[in-house]
Amino acid sequence: MSGNFRARRPPSPPPGAGHPPSTTTAPFSTARFPHPRQDHLDADARREAASKGYAPGRSKLNIPSGGLNITSGEVKLLIGLVLVAAAVRLYRISRPNSVVFDEVHFGKFASRYIKTQYFVDVHPPLAKLLITLAAFLFGYDGHFDFKDIGKIYENVPYVAMRMVPALLGVATVPLAYLTLRALDCRATTSLVAALLITFENGLVTQSRHILLDSPLIFFTALSMFSWVGFCNEDKHKPFTDSWWTWLVLSGLSLGAVVSCKWVGLFTIATVGFSTIYQLWVLITDIRIPPKLFLRHFTARALCLIVIPLLFYMTMFQIHFMILGSSGEGDGFMSSEFQHTLGGRGMEDTYADVAIGSEVSIRHLNTQGGYLHSHPSVYPGGSKQQQITLYPHRDHNNDWRIVNATHIDPPVISESPNGLRYITPGMRIKLSHISTEKMLHSHDIRPPVSEVDFQNEVSAYGAPGFQGDANDDWILEIDEAASRDRRDREAVKRLRTLRTKFRLRHALTGCYLFSHKVKLPEWGFEQQEVTCNKNAVRANSLWFVETAMHPDLPADAPKVNYRLPGFLAKFLELQQVMWTTNAGLTDRHLFDSRPDAWPRLRRGINFWVKDHRQIYLIGNPMVWWLSTLSVVAYVAVRGLLILREKRGYKDFNNTTVVKYDNLCGFLFMGWALHYGPFWIMGRQLFLHHYFPALYFAILLFCGVFDFITSSLRPRVRLQIAAVLCILAIWNFSKFSPLAYGTPWTKKSCEAAKWGKHWDFSCNDFLDDVSL
Repeated sequence: MSGNFRARRPPSPPPGAGHPPSTTTAPFSTARFPHPRQDHLDADARREAASKGYAPGRSKLNIPSGGLNITSGEVKLLIGLVLVAAAVRLYRISRPNSVVFDEVHFGKFASRYIKTQYFVDVHPPLAKLLITLAAFLFGYDGHFDFKDIGKIYENVPYVAMRMVPALLGVATVPLAYLTLRALDCRATTSLVAALLITFENGLVTQSRHILLDSPLIFFTALSMFSWVGFCNEDKHKPFTDSWWTWLVLSGLSLGAVVSCKWVGLFTIATVGFSTIYQLWVLITDIRIPPKLFLRHFTARALCLIVIPLLFYMTMFQIHFMILGSSGEGDGFMSSEFQHTLGGRGMEDTYADVAIGSEVSIRHLNTQGGYLHSHPSVYPGGSKQQQITLYPHRDHNNDWRIVNATHIDPPVISESPNGLRYITPGMRIKLSHISTEKMLHSHDIRPPVSEVDFQNEVSAYGAPGFQGDANDDWILEIDEAASRDRRDREAVKRLRTLRTKFRLRHALTGCYLFSHKVKLPEWGFEQQEVTCNKNAVRANSLWFVETAMHPDLPADAPKVNYRLPGFLAKFLELQQVMWTTNAGLTDRHLFDSRPDAWPRLRRGINFWVKDHRQIYLIGNPMVWWLSTLSVVAYVAVRGLLILREKRGYKDFNNTTVVKYDNLCGFLFMGWALHYGPFWIMGRQLFLHHYFPALYFAILLFCGVFDFITSSLRPRVRLQIAAVLCILAIWNFSKFSPLAYGTPWTKKSCEAAKWGKHWDFSCNDFLDDVSL
């Protein structure tokens, strides 16, 4: 009977009985199950968690801000990493005490900022402004010219200027650690990433000088860290204060990275593709109402498009506010832009141009300047007086319009004092006032553009000489370019500033022409002017900038440039930067192409002096392991896709999903920062790969985290220690090239692991003790 006995389960307690009422509302609380687990997930929630890479049962209800669960021990570790990074990057930063590589350019730009002289650079201003701020705070007066590599610094706070990129390079190290921790990598993995970046020779070398790449990489790292923090917040609970903080910080970081270099656009693209994926998940989720999706879309558009754009434009507003004086960059800008600069303003000038007017004539398209002549002659050809374009105001830009028409030109009835205005088809001469010679052309090839369809243009004649038919030019008004609502007469007769015209040579039919070709030293490197039989329209258009006639009364109509506002100046400068950047196609002794970068095929010689050398070369181990991780990810991802097509359920495994998302995001960052360089025709260098290298290093660490995920922590730590020791050994082997410290020829030759590594071992001593 005892064998058939079964104890009866007590009945479920009635509601409110048996346990005190809970003070908190549990989402799954019922009378039958009064104590639900806080991390309980139903079937739908488990599937959603798996799709995001969460382990089973983890609901992520109580995650810290940005998903960063940093212990007090890790805070101490981060402090140690910062100290090590500072020691590596600040060691002997005062050496060399002379100009290194592109300090020639960026140091000079700091001088221009401090002297408020306008210049044009292909890069946005933020990084240059930060370097200038350091120079200004330490008393730099802007009078050092940064002219040549190796020039000794005098009265320049170059250490303070170098500290800006160096400190930003130091700050990149903890950002790498925190980014991987926010991506749910282990502390050991994050430590490996931080140390690999700390001891990467190329990043160290680039961050120790007055260059822009270290600020660029810092803001790239800050953008990725902020974005990952936002993504973690978005998985937890959107539209909280913390959610908005991370999103706004992401937008500000993106604005900063693109304000250092346009390469920052690739960082924006990385965040942009990630955002598109987020929005796609939201819009395809039937549980998300349209109004909620619109809130998500608007928040991202505001913070990731509007904020970066406003930040970028603000940097240029500061740029324009500082550079208020005329400088070497004037010639790149339009005439209207130039007249916003101090020292380039122009008084109102007569609107009417007539026979006998004294005028200055500008070329429209190239911003090369004024039609100009001076007493110097061509060394070849006709050996007559030179005609050039000169970018600055000068009395040698002044010409007098002389009638060359056999029949007197018409007298406009409305004109005062019977002035003969210049009308289309009129035959004129241009007399150079200071030398009394006529603008002249003949069937002789120009000294530089020696082609059959180009004729030389010169100044010919003598005082009292009336000239010959080769001095005659026929004026043709370009109606399309001259239409102006402010002046409807501009298409009917020659008007100052408003009328755009061409000058056709009466005998040969060629057009007065100029292009961006400089004359040699004998022509003072001014822009060439020719007479072109096949002239491109844009390069053969001219206009009168100033006009003066003794018979015009003082109250005659006058004109002046319409000064552009900030938006017009901003857009014009973007176009100039784009054109100038695209024009940097000349080869350089140490340039390289994108196919060579992942292999670390060659570096860049920065500085050689006193038997020492600074040569930009990466840490071979870090470089090649990061490249190997890229190849490994592509191969494994391809295999997973193939297995999925054959029915395998790899993507139901939360570990696979987690690391696929993590590594896929970092691979996308690498590809977007590397791939676009393949279609660029401009001059490229190894340092253009550094932002992509940052992503490749993080990707390697993501692969490391995956491979070691099943190992015991002690074994994982031992493997990490071996990797870090090897990286430090590689760093120390090539450190003389980063710091410019003494090295022997023997050690140098032993360090030439690549046959294309062209640092010069002959510049070192046989024995450093000598």
